[in-house]
Amino acid sequence: MSAHAQNRRITVPEIKAHKGEKPVVVLTCYHAHTARLLDPHVDILLVGDSLGMVMHGLETTLGVTLEMMITHAQAVMRGSSHALVTVDMPFGSYEESPSVAFRNAARVLKETGATAVKLEGGVAMAETIRYLSQRGVPVMGHVGLTPQAIHVKGGFRTTGRTEAEWPAIIADAKAVAEAGAFAMVLEGMVEPLAARVTQEVSVPTIGIGASPACDGQVLVLEDMLGLNPNPPRFVREYAKLGPAIEQAVKDYAADVRARAFPGAENVYQMKKAQ
Repeated sequence: MSAHAQNRRITVPEIKAHKGEKPVVVLTCYHAHTARLLDPHVDILLVGDSLGMVMHGLETTLGVTLEMMITHAQAVMRGSSHALVTVDMPFGSYEESPSVAFRNAARVLKETGATAVKLEGGVAMAETIRYLSQRGVPVMGHVGLTPQAIHVKGGFRTTGRTEAEWPAIIADAKAVAEAGAFAMVLEGMVEPLAARVTQEVSVPTIGIGASPACDGQVLVLEDMLGLNPNPPRFVREYAKLGPAIEQAVKDYAADVRARAFPGAENVYQMKKAQ
């Protein structure tokens, strides 16, 4: 097998073929170093607008700009060669009209080399998703808890807690799939509803705080690595890197203060000894 074939990226049709078959593995990623570590093990690297909070210390995703998304997506593309890279469209970059959404999505794909974009919304965004898909921009949808609508919804609230909410959410998911999205994220959704949506739509569903019945799962990398001191309740921490990093820094600081840091040898003295 050629090196080119070995490094071929996963394609949109291959992700769609996961429906009802092999689960789709997704993690967020924001820079080249972690992209290299994740790339062999995941199907999709999601450059999420969560980078606003994780990387830049923002309170919500609303302050994230298109330029920020492009910069981080470029880094992820440099560090990966296998996973399909999807980039979040930040708040304000796609809601105005389908043509504005296309202009900004096209810029993302051109300037980063990524394969797809992700945008939030259901029925209201179906026209935009169709417009993008028909013009060569693969779109991942996002329904349920939509962080960019935090002010409208009054905070981060699990959706579908009453069955009266279900028809609207199911309609959102169907509209996204029928408009041409190749997959969709289901976020913050009660398990029975997430399972129902997964059964009723024709494309893979990617759960986050939703249901194991989804066709795949996504987590914020820093949450699952134990780097977030206050992770969401649904997150399983697969490592505890936060305390490990803090201890390593303490040990380093102690060595420097004790003048015992092993990398601090005088270069001149080392050359002289040679």
